[in-house]
Amino acid sequence: MLFNSFDYFFFLPIVFFLYWVVGTHRRIAQNILILGASYIFYGWWSWKFLGLLVLSTVLDYFYGFGVNSSNMKRKRMFLVLSVINNLGILAIFKYFNFFSEQVSGAFLTLGIHVSPFFLDILLPVGISFYTFHGMSYVFDIYRDRIKPVTSIIDYSVFVSFFPLLVAGPIERANHLLPQIQSPRKFRYEDGVLGMRLIVWGLFKKVVVADNAAYFANLIFNNYQDYNGLALFIGTIMFSIQIYGDFSGYSDIALGSARLLGFRLLINFRFPYFSRDLAEFWKRWHISLSSWFRDYLFIPLGGSKRGKLVTIRNTFIVFLVSGLWHGASWNFIGWGLFHAVGFLPLLLLNRTKMNTGSYIASGKVLPSLSEFSSMLITYVYVLFGWVLFRAEDFNCVQYVYSNIFSLNVLSPPNFSFANAELLRFLHLGMTSTFLFLCEWFSRSTDSSVHFMDRIPSRSLRFSFYLFVVLVIWYMKGDSVDFIYFAF
Repeated sequence: MLFNSFDYFFFLPIVFFLYWVVGTHRRIAQNILILGASYIFYGWWSWKFLGLLVLSTVLDYFYGFGVNSSNMKRKRMFLVLSVINNLGILAIFKYFNFFSEQVSGAFLTLGIHVSPFFLDILLPVGISFYTFHGMSYVFDIYRDRIKPVTSIIDYSVFVSFFPLLVAGPIERANHLLPQIQSPRKFRYEDGVLGMRLIVWGLFKKVVVADNAAYFANLIFNNYQDYNGLALFIGTIMFSIQIYGDFSGYSDIALGSARLLGFRLLINFRFPYFSRDLAEFWKRWHISLSSWFRDYLFIPLGGSKRGKLVTIRNTFIVFLVSGLWHGASWNFIGWGLFHAVGFLPLLLLNRTKMNTGSYIASGKVLPSLSEFSSMLITYVYVLFGWVLFRAEDFNCVQYVYSNIFSLNVLSPPNFSFANAELLRFLHLGMTSTFLFLCEWFSRSTDSSVHFMDRIPSRSLRFSFYLFVVLVIWYMKGDSVDFIYFAF
C-alpha cells in the first residue's frame, strides 16, 4: 500500500477511527489493532512475504531473551545468531544474485567458466528496514541498554509499525518501545500536526518529486541522446526528486504515527542547506546515519584510536551504507564517493565544525562564505547522485564525461511539448516554494513548523487549502517511492 494512493486515503481514517473510538484507553487492544493494520498494510503489497516478516520478528524476539544473560558465552551466541539471521535474510533476498554474478566473473578472469546461479525471487519491500530494527533491538539488550520485551505483541508492533515499516525512519527500541508500552490518549495538537505533516509530505511527493521524476527519468533513461547541460539538468531533477520523495515519505510516516499518538524520529533536517558533508549526513536520512554510527562505526573503534583507524572506519561505514542501498557497484561507488569527500574533513579535524548550528543563524540570508560552502556541498552531493541514479557504470561514465566537457556550455538539446513545458514551469515554481518554506523554517525540527508562524487561524486554513489545491491540480504521474526498493 502506498502513502500516496487512494487505498491509504481510506485505510488510515479507518485505522484512526477504530484505534481511538473502539480501542480508547485499552493499550493492549490498541496494539493488537495496530499490529493487524500493519500486517494488512504490508500484505497489501504481497501476502507471501508477510511470513518472512513474522519469522524475522519472532526470531529476534526470542534472541532478545537469549542475549539477556549473565553468561557472556550465551550472550554472544544469541547475538551472533541474530546477526546471522538478519544478514542471512538480506543476503538471500537482496544480495545473492549480485554476489553470485561477481563470483562467476572472478572465476572467468582466471579462465574458468562458471555459470552464475540466480534466485528468481522478488526483493521483499522494507526488508532492509525491519531487519535493522531487529538487529538494533538485540544489540541494545546485549549492551544492557534495555531489557527484553515480554509481550510479543508489543515487540511485533515495534518491528512492523505500518508508518515506518517499508521505508523508515529506522527507530530505536529505547525510543519507540516505551511509547508502545504506555497508555495513549488522543491530543488535538497531535492530530493537527499529524495532518500538517501528511499534507506537506504529499506536496513534496506528488507535486515536487513526481514531477521532477518525469524529467529525471526522461533524461537518464535516454542519456545517450543528451548533451552535458541537459544531463546536468537531469541530475538536478533527480536531486529534487529523491529529496522530495524520501523526505515526503518520512513526513507522511511521522504524521500518520502522530495521529495515533506516537512520535517517530525526525529523518531529515533540511540537508541541502548543509555547509559540508559532515553536516549533510547529520541532516540526510538521519536514522540510518545514526544507526551506522552506533552499531558499526563506534564498535569498530570510532574516532578514538587515531587518525588512520578513524579514516578506515569511515570508509567502511560509507561502503556498507552504499551496499545497504542496493546490490550494485553503482551504490558501492556512491558510498566510496562520499567517503572520499569526507576525507578532507577528517584530516583537518573539521567533522563537527558545522553540526551544532544551522546556516545563517539569526539571519535571513547567508553570508558569501556560507553560501559558497552550501553551494559546494550541494554540487558534490549532486555529482554523487549520478552514481545513485544511473543504471550502470556506462551511464555514469557518459554523464560525467559530458558534464565535465565543453559541450556543457552548449544549450540543452531537449525540446518540450506545450504540456511538458507547463509541467517544467510548475516544477520550478513548486520546488522554489518548497525550498523557500524550508529555508525560513531551517532552525526548527520539522519542515512544516513554518505553518505555526502564520498569524491567524483563517490564514493558516487558507494556506492548507492552497496546498491541497496545488496537490490536486499539479500532481505528477504516480511514481513508487524510491526507498521502497531498499
